[in-house]
Amino acid sequence: MRPSGQVALDLGPPYEDGEHSDSDFEQIPHPSHNTHWAQHPPAHAAPREEQLPLHYMSEEKARRRVTRGPGGNGVYADPIAEKGLDYDAFDDDEGKDVYSKMKVSKGGPISSGRPRRPPPPPPTTVREFFMQNLEHIPPIIYTLLSCWTRFHKIGKAGVVVWDEAHFGKFGSHYLKREFYFDVHPPLGKMLVGLVGLLSGYDGSFGFESGGTYPDTVPYVAMRVMLATFGVALVPLGWYTAVELGMSWMACHLVALMVLCDVAWLCISRFILLDSMLLFFTFTTVFCLAKFHNQQYRSFSFDWWLWLALTGYSIGCVCSVKWVGLFVTSLVGAYTIEDLWDKFGDLKMSVRDQVRHWAARVGCLIVLPILVYMASFKLHFLVLNHSGPGDAQMSSLFQANLIGNTFSENPLDIAYGSRVTLKNMGWGGGLLHSHVQTYPVGSEQQQVTCYHYKDENNEWNIMPRWDEAPYDAEGPLRFLKDGDAIRLQHAPTTRNLHSHPIPAPITKLNNEVSCYGNATIGDYQDYWVVEVVDDIHRGGKDKYDKIHSLTTRLRFRHQASGCYLRAANAVLPQWGFKQIEVSCDKENNPKDIHTYWNVESHWNDRLPAGDTKFYKSPFFRDFWHLNVAMATSNNALVPDPDKEDILASKPLDWPFLRVGLRMCGWGDQQTKYYLVGTPVIWWGGTVSLILAALAAGVYLMRQQRKYVDMEPREWEHFLYVCKVAGVGWLLHFAPFMIMGRVTYIHHYLPTLYFSVLMLAHLLDHFVFSSRRLSDRTKQIVFGVSALTIVGTFWWFKGVAFGIDGPINDHWGLKWRSSWNIYNE
Repeated sequence: MRPSGQVALDLGPPYEDGEHSDSDFEQIPHPSHNTHWAQHPPAHAAPREEQLPLHYMSEEKARRRVTRGPGGNGVYADPIAEKGLDYDAFDDDEGKDVYSKMKVSKGGPISSGRPRRPPPPPPTTVREFFMQNLEHIPPIIYTLLSCWTRFHKIGKAGVVVWDEAHFGKFGSHYLKREFYFDVHPPLGKMLVGLVGLLSGYDGSFGFESGGTYPDTVPYVAMRVMLATFGVALVPLGWYTAVELGMSWMACHLVALMVLCDVAWLCISRFILLDSMLLFFTFTTVFCLAKFHNQQYRSFSFDWWLWLALTGYSIGCVCSVKWVGLFVTSLVGAYTIEDLWDKFGDLKMSVRDQVRHWAARVGCLIVLPILVYMASFKLHFLVLNHSGPGDAQMSSLFQANLIGNTFSENPLDIAYGSRVTLKNMGWGGGLLHSHVQTYPVGSEQQQVTCYHYKDENNEWNIMPRWDEAPYDAEGPLRFLKDGDAIRLQHAPTTRNLHSHPIPAPITKLNNEVSCYGNATIGDYQDYWVVEVVDDIHRGGKDKYDKIHSLTTRLRFRHQASGCYLRAANAVLPQWGFKQIEVSCDKENNPKDIHTYWNVESHWNDRLPAGDTKFYKSPFFRDFWHLNVAMATSNNALVPDPDKEDILASKPLDWPFLRVGLRMCGWGDQQTKYYLVGTPVIWWGGTVSLILAALAAGVYLMRQQRKYVDMEPREWEHFLYVCKVAGVGWLLHFAPFMIMGRVTYIHHYLPTLYFSVLMLAHLLDHFVFSSRRLSDRTKQIVFGVSALTIVGTFWWFKGVAFGIDGPINDHWGLKWRSSWNIYNE
């Protein structure tokens, strides 16, 4: 007889693993599959082998039964995340059946990056809050150490060190609001100006190289503010490693390497743009990693936030230096691969495909461009006074600067007027001549293009020799399209002249010189004025006079038909490194280097012009300045006439073959030597080679059907290798094809990716290995950390400053090619 209240149920045979019921109700596992049933079987049941880890099992044996992700600071991979399930689906305010809400998120599962974990419950006590945030204790400690290294003895050298002579001037010009041209975008320069303003600098110091700072220049405060960007590199390195899914040991090594590299340390302690460039490079990689980890829930708030912050950081890094375009290309490569994968996802709707494309275009293209353009707009608004960089800009832009008299130019040009002619090629200068003659060719007086303003840029507009001489008392005769004129150099009275003699640099063009005087000349002095257009008056048929500033002209040599041209050919030292002016035989109406305009105009017989005719559009100024910057940047080529002991080649950087003396090297001077911590640079470079070899070996073994790791581990290995390896390549390769002069500090953004690669390989082969014991991992970590810290301590003087005779400091020359000692 059965006991009262008990009912016998026939459950049927157990269903096979993997079978699923078509029922919409919650499924209950068969008792034979139930854990409690398995642990306490009935007497007639056959014994089952235990499958779950027990307390008496070793950690290694138990761990093999649970999939372990390679990141998350040693946390086991989350089974919910592995299936692509969204933790947000568990939020249920009423405690209902939350399991029925589980569903795969739109973005699909991620098999790389930081493993996802369920959000912790809200803390109810201080202790719970502290325990939930223990992971932030190490980066806080590293940040405090970074403050010490960046600020320690930062004011020891009270002289202008290295490029402080260049970048320190930015603060002066911004405080005086004078326009100053430079090859770098304006954001970094504006921040230097803001630092000067906040520190109380009055803008009066000239920042001469090696000069001693007077008491009126708060250089220590300015250095400290800019060094704050260097301080932030360390926590950024830590959190980037976390977001890339590295173990806690690898995260510590990344933070230590960023903290202890003496090159990053040294470059962050002066009034330079490099600390800002590094900061925004680090933030771009960090934001990209954060965005990658939000891909499992596309179009959520966090997904939009980190995508937008990635784009904003791109805009900032490109607005500091154009080297930021390299990390931008890394984000572009990641985005192309990401969208390509989504394109192959047949489960994704066309609507979501379009949304993904639109989101990338808006956040990663439009937003960075807007940030970049906004920095120029602010740059133009702040620097609204005439300054030493005016000549690089268009004449119309200069006319709108306070203190500039171009807007007072008489509007119409007449014979007898004295003018300066501006070449409208990007970065073009003023038509210039001087008493020196060509050492080759005709040996007549040189004609060049020169950016700086002086009386040698002034020319008189005169009639041809066969016409009536100019009468200062006669009726005015205005210059028109098609007139043939003489251009007489005002200081020397010689006439602008051309003849069929090859130009000194551009041999296919004719030479342009100055010849004769106010009474002697010939038909080779005649130039026909051809109007291109007028910026504010439409085509040339809409007016009958040539105007100052707004009319674009070409000058055709009447005898030979060639056109007056000033491109980017630079004369040798005998031409004072000025731009060559030649006569181009090719009639290319769209060649902007043959375009000229009247910049300054003096004629007492004509009334002053009206400012309303001289407005300069922002987009024209923005484009002009950027092309001028590119032109000037490309012109920074090694000078064959002198030896540059500071310059280096890109192949010198990965294995640290060179260093750079940042200041004078006298026995009584504090000396700074820009060189990296050797074990970090060498280890990073070797890791790049090993990563390529390891990936190749893994791929070959996969082709032979070997299984070396789980799919998630393989995806994670490839993901970090692509971020670090492709990032390094995109930063390093462009310097190999550049013609401009390069220095070791150009490698500093590139170094970051080799640091990430080194930590990743140690993590992959050691810290996350299932074959090595915890003791072995701890020994490897300890030796690596002590080596990094010990080498930093050995070389710390090159960043903190070395006093006394340099040869008295033993053991600093680890490579024979370093010029750290006086020999």
